[in-house]
Amino acid sequence: MSEQAPVFTSGPAVATLGGGCFWCTEAPLSKLKGVSQVVSGYAGGHLENPTYEDICTGTSGHAEVIQVTFDPAVIDYRTLLITLFAIHDPTTLNRQGNDRGTQYRSVIFTHDETQAQIARQLIAELEAAHVWDDPIVTEVSPVPKFWPAEAYHQDYFTNNPFQPYCMAVVGPKVQKMREKFGNLLKPGV
Repeated sequence: MSEQAPVFTSGPAVATLGGGCFWCTEAPLSKLKGVSQVVSGYAGGHLENPTYEDICTGTSGHAEVIQVTFDPAVIDYRTLLITLFAIHDPTTLNRQGNDRGTQYRSVIFTHDETQAQIARQLIAELEAAHVWDDPIVTEVSPVPKFWPAEAYHQDYFTNNPFQPYCMAVVGPKVQKMREKFGNLLKPGV
């Protein structure tokens, strides 16, 4: 994959990303230098103001996503996407591990055409490099309305590190981030 200079140069930027359960993406990506906020939520469905119970039915059309506020002078959008692809399987349609349903789809909701181009180019490069045996099924589309999830979902791993799902699924993703992207992490994480 080719290296690319940051696209944004000043002020915070926002990325809206889904890679399965939002606990599994929020915890690792929040540890990156330049990330100032990660909010778990829902996007891409047809219900107004959905709840977690609505999402769990798999019929609302929403994906569990995170909205990441980041400083592009510290971490560029492409690098943010590279870390997302490293912590989930973008080749499984509507599934991550045992989590199944459209709410767990791999998705990049873009905030502008530049983000869309970067996402599509990176996916093409990953496909050409045969990083996975199966094709990437990550959806790339313009960001729809984002609905923040309930308060108890925010910083879930930090607040519930010994919850069984966190220990079995989220913790290993955080550890993978430490091992693979240690140079990109905030000090002390």
